[in-house]
Amino acid sequence: MTEPAYLHTTRTAYDTVAVEYAERFSTALESNPLDRAMLAAFAELVHAAGAGPVADLGCGPGYATAHLHSLGLTAFGVDLSPTMIEIARRAYPELRFDEGSMTALDLPDGALGGILSRYSIIHTPPEQLPVTFAEFHRVLAPGGHLLVAFQASDDPGDPAQAFDHKVSLAYRWSPDRIADLLGRAGLGEVARLLREPDEDERFRQATLLARKPATS
Repeated sequence: MTEPAYLHTTRTAYDTVAVEYAERFSTALESNPLDRAMLAAFAELVHAAGAGPVADLGCGPGYATAHLHSLGLTAFGVDLSPTMIEIARRAYPELRFDEGSMTALDLPDGALGGILSRYSIIHTPPEQLPVTFAEFHRVLAPGGHLLVAFQASDDPGDPAQAFDHKVSLAYRWSPDRIADLLGRAGLGEVARLLREPDEDERFRQATLLARKPATS
Protein backbone atom coordinates (compact mmCIF):
# COMPACT_ATOMS: atom_id res chain seq x y z
CA MET A 1 0.00 0.00 0.00
CA THR A 2 1.43 3.37 -1.04
CA GLU A 3 2.01 5.80 1.81
CA PRO A 4 0.25 9.16 1.48
CA ALA A 5 2.69 11.90 0.48
CA TYR A 6 1.89 14.08 3.49
CA LEU A 7 3.07 11.34 5.87
CA HIS A 8 6.43 11.08 4.11
CA THR A 9 6.79 14.89 4.12
CA THR A 10 5.91 15.16 7.81
CA ARG A 11 8.26 12.33 8.82
CA THR A 12 11.17 13.82 6.89
CA ALA A 13 10.56 17.31 8.27
CA TYR A 14 10.49 16.16 11.90
CA ASP A 15 13.50 13.90 11.46
CA THR A 16 15.42 16.97 10.31
CA VAL A 17 14.54 19.13 13.33
CA ALA A 18 14.14 16.42 15.99
CA VAL A 19 17.10 17.37 18.17
CA GLU A 20 16.31 21.10 18.14
CA TYR A 21 12.60 20.37 18.69
CA ALA A 22 13.32 18.18 21.72
CA GLU A 23 15.56 20.82 23.27
CA ARG A 24 12.98 23.54 22.79
CA PHE A 25 9.81 21.75 23.88
CA SER A 26 10.92 19.21 26.51
CA THR A 27 9.70 21.53 29.30
CA ALA A 28 6.66 22.90 27.45
CA LEU A 29 4.12 21.61 29.97
CA GLU A 30 5.89 23.18 32.94
CA SER A 31 4.70 26.68 32.01
CA ASN A 32 1.18 25.65 30.94
CA PRO A 33 -1.07 25.04 33.97
CA LEU A 34 -4.23 24.98 31.85
CA ASP A 35 -2.82 22.30 29.56
CA ARG A 36 -1.69 20.29 32.59
CA ALA A 37 -5.18 20.61 34.07
CA MET A 38 -6.74 19.08 30.97
CA LEU A 39 -4.20 16.26 31.06
CA ALA A 40 -4.96 15.66 34.74
CA ALA A 41 -8.70 15.51 34.05
CA PHE A 42 -8.08 13.13 31.15
CA ALA A 43 -5.94 10.88 33.35
CA GLU A 44 -8.57 10.80 36.08
CA LEU A 45 -11.30 9.84 33.61
CA VAL A 46 -9.16 7.11 32.05
CA HIS A 47 -8.42 5.72 35.51
CA ALA A 48 -12.11 5.74 36.40
CA ALA A 49 -13.10 3.93 33.21
CA GLY A 50 -10.40 1.28 33.67
CA ALA A 51 -10.45 0.54 29.97
CA GLY A 52 -6.77 -0.03 29.20
CA PRO A 53 -3.47 1.73 28.39
CA VAL A 54 -3.05 5.16 26.82
CA ALA A 55 -1.29 5.93 23.54
CA ASP A 56 0.36 9.32 23.01
CA LEU A 57 0.02 9.60 19.22
CA GLY A 58 2.55 11.93 17.64
CA CYS A 59 4.56 11.73 20.86
CA GLY A 60 7.64 13.51 19.49
CA PRO A 61 10.46 13.43 22.07
CA GLY A 62 8.19 11.81 24.65
CA TYR A 63 7.71 14.50 27.29
CA ALA A 64 3.90 14.27 27.26
CA THR A 65 4.06 10.47 27.40
CA ALA A 66 6.26 10.79 30.48
CA HIS A 67 3.81 13.28 32.00
CA LEU A 68 0.94 10.82 31.53
CA HIS A 69 3.09 8.16 33.18
CA SER A 70 3.69 10.52 36.13
CA LEU A 71 -0.10 10.79 36.49
CA GLY A 72 -0.29 7.04 37.01
CA LEU A 73 -1.29 5.94 33.53
CA THR A 74 0.16 3.03 31.59
CA ALA A 75 1.26 5.18 28.67
CA PHE A 76 3.30 4.61 25.54
CA GLY A 77 4.21 6.82 22.59
CA VAL A 78 3.88 6.46 18.83
CA ASP A 79 5.47 8.78 16.26
CA LEU A 80 6.12 8.88 12.51
CA SER A 81 9.69 10.11 12.98
CA PRO A 82 12.27 7.44 13.81
CA THR A 83 14.63 10.14 15.06
CA MET A 84 11.99 11.40 17.49
CA ILE A 85 11.47 7.84 18.72
CA GLU A 86 15.23 7.42 19.28
CA ILE A 87 15.31 10.65 21.32
CA ALA A 88 12.28 9.61 23.38
CA ARG A 89 13.75 6.18 24.13
CA ARG A 90 17.01 7.74 25.32
CA ALA A 91 15.22 10.31 27.48
CA TYR A 92 12.72 7.87 29.01
CA PRO A 93 14.18 4.35 28.78
CA GLU A 94 11.58 2.99 31.18
CA LEU A 95 8.75 3.79 28.75
CA ARG A 96 7.68 2.26 25.44
CA PHE A 97 7.95 4.21 22.19
CA ASP A 98 7.02 2.82 18.78
CA GLU A 99 7.48 4.15 15.26
CA GLY A 100 4.16 4.26 13.42
CA SER A 101 1.34 6.25 11.86
CA MET A 102 -1.82 7.27 13.70
CA THR A 103 -3.77 6.61 10.49
CA ALA A 104 -2.96 2.88 10.63
CA LEU A 105 -2.05 1.83 14.15
CA ASP A 106 -0.58 -1.59 14.83
CA LEU A 107 -3.14 -2.21 17.55
CA PRO A 108 -6.19 -4.45 17.83
CA ASP A 109 -9.70 -3.03 18.00
CA GLY A 110 -10.58 -1.61 21.41
CA ALA A 111 -7.05 -1.92 22.79
CA LEU A 112 -6.76 1.54 24.38
CA GLY A 113 -8.35 3.20 27.38
CA GLY A 114 -7.22 6.58 26.13
CA ILE A 115 -5.55 8.50 23.32
CA LEU A 116 -3.58 11.71 23.61
CA SER A 117 -3.20 13.58 20.32
CA ARG A 118 -1.29 16.70 21.28
CA TYR A 119 -0.83 18.83 18.14
CA SER A 120 -0.41 15.67 16.06
CA ILE A 121 -3.45 16.24 13.80
CA ILE A 122 -2.27 19.64 12.58
CA HIS A 123 -0.29 18.32 9.60
CA THR A 124 -3.14 16.12 8.39
CA PRO A 125 -4.85 17.42 5.22
CA PRO A 126 -8.48 18.30 6.00
CA GLU A 127 -9.89 15.61 3.73
CA GLN A 128 -7.85 12.95 5.59
CA LEU A 129 -8.86 13.89 9.13
CA PRO A 130 -12.02 11.71 9.16
CA VAL A 131 -9.78 8.72 8.39
CA THR A 132 -7.62 9.54 11.41
CA PHE A 133 -10.60 9.94 13.72
CA ALA A 134 -12.08 6.66 12.49
CA GLU A 135 -8.80 4.97 13.46
CA PHE A 136 -8.95 6.60 16.90
CA HIS A 137 -12.46 5.21 17.34
CA ARG A 138 -11.35 1.74 16.23
CA VAL A 139 -8.55 1.36 18.76
CA LEU A 140 -10.39 2.95 21.70
CA ALA A 141 -12.19 0.60 24.05
CA PRO A 142 -15.84 1.32 24.83
CA GLY A 143 -15.82 4.13 27.38
CA GLY A 144 -12.31 5.21 26.32
CA HIS A 145 -11.31 8.88 26.16
CA LEU A 146 -9.51 11.05 23.61
CA LEU A 147 -7.72 14.32 24.35
CA VAL A 148 -6.83 16.27 21.21
CA ALA A 149 -5.00 19.63 21.10
CA PHE A 150 -4.51 21.93 18.11
CA GLN A 151 -4.12 25.56 17.07
CA ALA A 152 -7.57 27.15 16.81
CA SER A 153 -8.95 28.85 13.72
CA ASP A 154 -10.49 32.25 14.39
CA ASP A 155 -12.74 32.17 11.32
CA PRO A 156 -15.90 30.05 11.81
CA GLY A 157 -16.55 30.26 8.08
CA ASP A 158 -13.21 28.59 7.28
CA PRO A 159 -12.91 25.59 9.61
CA ALA A 160 -9.40 24.58 8.44
CA GLN A 161 -6.87 27.37 7.88
CA ALA A 162 -3.43 26.48 6.51
CA PHE A 163 -0.51 28.26 8.17
CA ASP A 164 3.26 28.40 7.90
CA HIS A 165 4.25 26.02 10.69
CA LYS A 166 8.01 26.08 11.32
CA VAL A 167 8.39 22.37 10.57
CA SER A 168 5.84 21.52 7.88
CA LEU A 169 2.57 22.78 6.40
CA ALA A 170 -0.11 22.74 9.08
CA TYR A 171 -3.74 23.61 9.65
CA ARG A 172 -5.62 25.51 12.32
CA TRP A 173 -9.09 24.18 13.03
CA SER A 174 -12.37 25.53 14.29
CA PRO A 175 -13.07 23.72 17.59
CA ASP A 176 -16.69 23.31 16.51
CA ARG A 177 -15.58 21.60 13.30
CA ILE A 178 -13.26 19.22 15.15
CA ALA A 179 -16.09 18.40 17.57
CA ASP A 180 -18.36 17.73 14.60
CA LEU A 181 -15.83 15.43 12.92
CA LEU A 182 -15.26 13.56 16.17
CA GLY A 183 -19.01 13.13 16.58
CA ARG A 184 -19.28 11.73 13.06
CA ALA A 185 -16.57 9.22 14.00
CA GLY A 186 -18.55 8.14 17.06
CA LEU A 187 -16.63 10.15 19.66
CA GLY A 188 -18.79 12.51 21.71
CA GLU A 189 -17.41 15.76 23.09
CA VAL A 190 -17.13 15.89 26.88
CA ALA A 191 -15.35 19.22 27.40
CA ARG A 192 -13.16 21.78 25.68
CA LEU A 193 -10.57 24.40 26.57
CA LEU A 194 -9.88 27.42 24.37
CA ARG A 195 -7.07 29.61 25.68
CA GLU A 196 -5.26 32.68 24.48
CA PRO A 197 -1.72 32.24 23.10
CA ASP A 198 1.29 32.33 25.38
CA GLU A 199 4.22 34.64 24.61
CA ASP A 200 5.81 32.16 22.19
CA GLU A 201 2.55 31.17 20.48
CA ARG A 202 0.89 32.91 17.54
CA PHE A 203 -2.64 31.55 17.81
CA ARG A 204 -5.27 30.56 20.31
CA GLN A 205 -4.91 26.98 21.47
CA ALA A 206 -7.77 24.47 21.68
CA THR A 207 -8.07 21.19 23.55
CA LEU A 208 -11.08 18.89 23.17
CA LEU A 209 -11.92 15.94 25.40
CA ALA A 210 -14.10 13.28 23.79
CA ARG A 211 -15.35 9.81 24.71
CA LYS A 212 -16.30 6.64 22.90
CA PRO A 213 -19.67 5.43 24.21
CA ALA A 214 -19.48 2.60 26.72
CA THR A 215 -22.03 0.65 24.69
CA SER A 216 -22.64 0.65 20.95
